[in-house]
Amino acid sequence: MRLSRYFLPVLKEAPSDAQIASHQLMLRAGMIRQEAAGIYAWLPLGLRVLNRIEQIVREEMDRAGAIELLMPTLQLADLWRESGRYDAYGPEMLRITDRHERELLYGPTNEEMITEIFRGSVKSYKDLPKNLYHVQWKFRDERRPRFGVMRGREFLMKDAYSFDLDADGARKSYNRMFVAYLNLFSRMGLKAVPMRADTGPIGGDLSHEFIVLAETGESAVFCHKDLVEMDAPGPDVDWYGDLQALVDQRTALYAATEEMHDEAAFSAVPEGDRLSARGIEVGHIFSFGTKYSEPMRALVTGPDGKDVPVQMGSYGVGVSRLLGAIIEASHDDAGIIWPESVAPFDVGIINMRQGDAACDAACEAAYKALTAAGKTVLYDDTDARGGAKFATMDLIGLPWQMIIGPKGIAEGVVEIKNRATGERSTASLDSVLAGLIQSKAG
Repeated sequence: MRLSRYFLPVLKEAPSDAQIASHQLMLRAGMIRQEAAGIYAWLPLGLRVLNRIEQIVREEMDRAGAIELLMPTLQLADLWRESGRYDAYGPEMLRITDRHERELLYGPTNEEMITEIFRGSVKSYKDLPKNLYHVQWKFRDERRPRFGVMRGREFLMKDAYSFDLDADGARKSYNRMFVAYLNLFSRMGLKAVPMRADTGPIGGDLSHEFIVLAETGESAVFCHKDLVEMDAPGPDVDWYGDLQALVDQRTALYAATEEMHDEAAFSAVPEGDRLSARGIEVGHIFSFGTKYSEPMRALVTGPDGKDVPVQMGSYGVGVSRLLGAIIEASHDDAGIIWPESVAPFDVGIINMRQGDAACDAACEAAYKALTAAGKTVLYDDTDARGGAKFATMDLIGLPWQMIIGPKGIAEGVVEIKNRATGERSTASLDSVLAGLIQSKAG
């Protein structure tokens, strides 16, 4: 993509009401634009990152055996009355009446609708287990939306729902999602720590939040430091085998959000292993038994011929919130530092003297070679001054910057900069291209 043809409305200063780094940088980098309190338009640069995060989430859900569908944003109020949550949910639910006086709501979550879909199609235990997921926009009418996409009213979420015959099967489904979450956050360059959590209005008695540690996190968290240092299990686990040991390895160590914190239990952790920090929730998983299947009559016929309500769980990832979390965990004074796996473009090319024949030719050759190799490239072919070009590239945080100027061309070299480390080096154009083409995003 040539910057001269792109839509990238960067700002020199963040609006005064942007309080945290991710909100400030997303506005300054031209990723989002606020349209109403807690509601944002996703501009081209932000949408590219959102799509890359969404794709990683899809790949890890598919790998763990979940099946994608798509449910609508609007839901019938009667479904929520069946479960008993319509009146209990509170003012965060946006309630709507259509022209035929039917009561609808803009879905804050989808337990009721997925239960209705399941009960209309699955009748036998032989069709279990099932895990159905979608990636869809949600709306919760937050009293005080703030911090940009971190606590907005409209947000993109991946929510999955498991269905099993019994509690043992439900725990296996829960464990699959637990492990899948460790993998998907790791692929985004995040260290997400699973922490015992309150189930809230979703219900159930088994729940974990996945927390990214960041100084600007919304709440205090407490954990054993070994949890931050553990690597993700990776894709080569036996997804339908026994994953309990992988889960136990992490849940055996102390980790809790502020709401669930037990000071006495935390004090029992050796002092050198205690970690108190701030954290950002990026995922939340629940196992809640028959909370929805029983009142909504989602029954299957078991091996004994008797109908029983299925055991259910739900598993959420804040897809749009993840952009904010990644920025909070990875930025500096100059701007965003994107992990390669989610960056909007793999490489930024900076033409230091647009209009110079040698510079233009080298930039064009680099642009065509990288694009042909499947790399996404943002080519700054504008006539802005060099300092402004550097500032923009640092602000938007592309992993690699290729800097091509007349002095380097005369010497037969170009400059390459690693955004994460700040390291710069020079080499021939062919050598730099070969290195970039061979690099793999996470």
